[in-house]
Amino acid sequence: MKKIIPLIIAVLAIPALSVSAANGKALFEKHCAKCHGKDGKGHTFMGKRFHAKDYTNPAAQKELKDEAIVKAIKEGFKEKSGREVMWPTKGLSDSDIKGLVQYMRSFVKK
Repeated sequence: MKKIIPLIIAVLAIPALSVSAANGKALFEKHCAKCHGKDGKGHTFMGKRFHAKDYTNPAAQKELKDEAIVKAIKEGFKEKSGREVMWPTKGLSDSDIKGLVQYMRSFVKK
């Protein structure tokens, strides 16, 4: 019985983890695509205006650390000049943000 309970818990947790990644696309389209584009290239009116990075570019992705992405989502992002170019995204759980980061990383084809 002691071996079955952890196994059951693990099996039940797997769908919850995959929902986070699956929701990443929907969350990206809802909160990020206006500037970053559905394709992640940043070639939208707002993306060009605020110099959004091209997430399909491996070099741009390599520059970005997950911690910095999470911080930008939670707190927003300012250029060195102090101009705010990304506003905080409200109402997202840590799991939602993790899904967003995973989805954003998927724009680079390996």
